[in-house]
Amino acid sequence: MRQALHWPVKKQGESLMDDRFPAIAEQLLLIERELRQQGWWDEASPNAEALSSVEPFSVDTLDFHQWLQWIFLVRMKQILEQDLPLPNASGILEMAEMVYAEQPQKSLGLRTALKKFDQLITDAR
Repeated sequence: MRQALHWPVKKQGESLMDDRFPAIAEQLLLIERELRQQGWWDEASPNAEALSSVEPFSVDTLDFHQWLQWIFLVRMKQILEQDLPLPNASGILEMAEMVYAEQPQKSLGLRTALKKFDQLITDAR
């Protein structure tokens, strides 16, 4: 028997902050640090057209590291700052493993941080 989904109701002045928020915020900082350390951090934003892709991970317009920086990190920051519901699942590590298959050592720190992020997202509240 399937259980119906229900969203918690936020009363005025009450925060529904997910107890995973602090750990997720920490992981996001680690992901950013790894991108910077590996030279995968861009100073200039891609154009608006590239950022508006509807493809998963914006594979048609962005490199994976650009997607992490300009889409993923930005959206996750908004979720945390605005106390929005977290995604139900994350498959970012799978994508990273495909993208960095030829760079296993260089990408190890980033893949480790993404794995922990995926685990935090799939952990129940």
